[in-house]
Amino acid sequence: MLVYQVEGGCIIHYEPEDIPQIDEPVWILGKKYNAIRELDIIRRDIKSKLWFTYRKNFVPIGGYNSTFTSDKGWGCMLRCGQMVLGQALIILHLGRDWQWTAETRNSTYLKILERFEDKRTAAFSIHQIASMGASEGKEVGQWFGPNTIAQQCRVEGGTTVEADGAVPLKAPSQWKPLLLLIPLRLGLSEINPIYINGLKTSFKIPQSLGVIGGKPNLALYFIGCVENEVIYLDPHTTQRSGSVGKKLEEEEIEMDATYHCKSSSRIPITGIDPSVALCFFCATEKDFKSLCKSIQEELITPEKQPLLELCAERLAQWSPVEDIASEAIATSTFVDFEHIDPQCDTSDEEFELLG
Repeated sequence: MLVYQVEGGCIIHYEPEDIPQIDEPVWILGKKYNAIRELDIIRRDIKSKLWFTYRKNFVPIGGYNSTFTSDKGWGCMLRCGQMVLGQALIILHLGRDWQWTAETRNSTYLKILERFEDKRTAAFSIHQIASMGASEGKEVGQWFGPNTIAQQCRVEGGTTVEADGAVPLKAPSQWKPLLLLIPLRLGLSEINPIYINGLKTSFKIPQSLGVIGGKPNLALYFIGCVENEVIYLDPHTTQRSGSVGKKLEEEEIEMDATYHCKSSSRIPITGIDPSVALCFFCATEKDFKSLCKSIQEELITPEKQPLLELCAERLAQWSPVEDIASEAIATSTFVDFEHIDPQCDTSDEEFELLG
């Protein structure tokens, strides 16, 4: 938000109110900043995140007889899910420190963005997610919650590996880059204060991909925190649908800019809905072991009432769950980066979702 004030007939321009310029640390997806010394760096980092919002005038979802040519009013949680997945793909293929500029024409970046375009053939389009939701009892046009957008993929034939320490962990025999979403309920109508410190701490873990949450029927993507406030990207802006292509034409350049938010927003952490999903990304098995260690040492051990528990393997009382979503994922052309420049790709493995 830009602040303007008229004084003596002149318009005075003020800085955006996105990041408070205080000496308290600012955390953005596991990275620590100082707002007084690094304000421009923080803003460049946030602007580099993929920002998915409501779109209009796209090919109807559910067939040509459908009236859903826009997701305004119901697609905000789906857009938040896209932002999480998009950021995971950016980290996997371009690195956690990669940054976007208006001049960016990186082919890997453009291929990632292409997979989120608003069309049925795009692997991660709102068309695909909304259709997947139908298999979970959510019809096209219905609002999704964090638990619905967090889906699960099974990997058969797990083997035991040793973590940092003596505790064995169950892991696939061949490691797959892991996007982990952990749906939680941290209170009834509002967040129980006992969970607030743990929630803030989750943004400090290096593997953090933020938190999906918001307010009832209003989803937001929380990417960081400062003091007792959370910083978020808001999908509730309706923009036209279109293609970025190879970003050669003026229209494509303008369209690319619509995927990057000019400034973030923030609200008190006590003001968000207690239904959230913690998001983490582990590109390597080493990252996963480090994440488990951080969760134990920072989110569980110090807390009187931790956000979650960490188990070495599935609990005996948990019965196997049929996962229709994983079957659909397994049969789809989920990620096809065979044409990506090898020097930009940090992994030869396929990408899988695990909730």
